[in-house]
Formats: sequence, C-alpha cells, structure tokens
Amino acid sequence: MKTLYLVRHAEASAQSLSGGDLSRQLSLQGEKEAVLMGQRLSQRLKPEVMISSHALRAKTTAQILATKLDYPEADILFEECLYEAEPDDLLSVINAVDNKIVCLMLVGHNPALTQFVKAFAQGDIPNMPPCSIAVLQSTTESWHDLACGNTELLDFDYPKKMHE
Repeated sequence: MKTLYLVRHAEASAQSLSGGDLSRQLSLQGEKEAVLMGQRLSQRLKPEVMISSHALRAKTTAQILATKLDYPEADILFEECLYEAEPDDLLSVINAVDNKIVCLMLVGHNPALTQFVKAFAQGDIPNMPPCSIAVLQSTTESWHDLACGNTELLDFDYPKKMHE
C-alpha cells in the first residue's frame, strides 16, 4: 500500500515584491493555515519523502509543514515541473519515487492537484482550496503502478473545514 499526500500551497499574497509569480510569498493568513494544517497532519502517518514546487509560496508551505512533522527541511526535494503542472506532470514525479517509500507528500498548485484527485481517486471534491490536503491510498506496491482503479481518497482536509 502507498499513501500520497497532495497539498496545495497555503494562501499567497496577490503579487510579489519583485513582480514575478514564482516569488509570490505566503500571506499572513497563509502562514497561519500552514501551521494549522501541519499540526493536524502531525497526528497521521509521516511522509518519508516530501517533494515541492520551487515556487516560493509552495516552498514556504512545505517548509512550515516539515517543521510541524519533524521532517528535515534540508531533505525537501524541489521540482520545477510541479510549477504550472498538469496532472501527468504530477504522475511523472510520483512514478519516479523509489518503491521502498510508502508515504509521499507533494506540495504544489491548482488546477493540477484538484484534477489529479478527481481523476485518480475519483474523489468528490469541488476544488482544493489553499492549504488543503488530499490523502490518497493505493493498493499498488509500486509508485509506477498508481492508477484510477487502485487509488482511493482517504481524507480531504482544509483550514476552514472545522468551521463548516
């Protein structure tokens, strides 16, 4: 069995100080969301590998989560292809993970994350809001064999869920 955490970056500022989308920072609300979700995740299975988009807002989200999960920040892997990704790009990154790894976390962006969850886990989620986490489990023993028929949505959590 494989467990996959798909995390959308926390709320970002509307624009970056330098003007580029890659360098957009988390808003203060986004930082709070990442801390909250890291605390919620700390009670679950810990990721053995964490891979993040290299965009600043995703990178910062991953670093905050890592701190809450006692995951070494220096071990976070950054993949440029997760920025402006399509679901197939996410799948390529997942397929390349060593099969010894049982629990993987990807930190990235919409719309790819929502599309991936809808396609692979057939999850009934309308959209992944900022700092949301979809937990997928697959019966496969190989990350390369991840497919629609062997993957289910175990949990879907997001910062405002407790208030609904």
